[in-house]
Amino acid sequence: MKYIKYIISGILFGIVMVKAETISWFRIYEMFQFDAFHMYGIIGSTVIIGVIGTYFLKKTKAKNIQGEPIEFTPKNFSVARYLIGGIIFGLGWALVGACPGPMFVLLGTGFFPILIVIFGALLGTFIYGAVRRYLPH
Repeated sequence: MKYIKYIISGILFGIVMVKAETISWFRIYEMFQFDAFHMYGIIGSTVIIGVIGTYFLKKTKAKNIQGEPIEFTPKNFSVARYLIGGIIFGLGWALVGACPGPMFVLLGTGFFPILIVIFGALLGTFIYGAVRRYLPH
């Protein structure tokens, strides 16, 4: 029962993603073809909301659900890190037609071939965990 709020949040998030058409392969294809602003508008809006939300979390010294202070730790900026990671993420997104969030929403809508993609994502995460210490961070 203690996880019910997370389950409800996930269901609501999935409904919003379906209604906003962010799980639509055609919308993602349009984005990568620069044919429509739909996905860029959604992604841009989320970035702006994230920046504003982070600003207020820092400003108000907010606490998490357990009452602990939310801490932001600075990361070392590395062009190679973000460039390589972005290329891998973008290629996967373009080839599959879904990023990690919509993969599970697609599964929830009954699109079962996405299980292959989810398996690949989990395998990639496992491989990354195994070779992480050898990669530039």
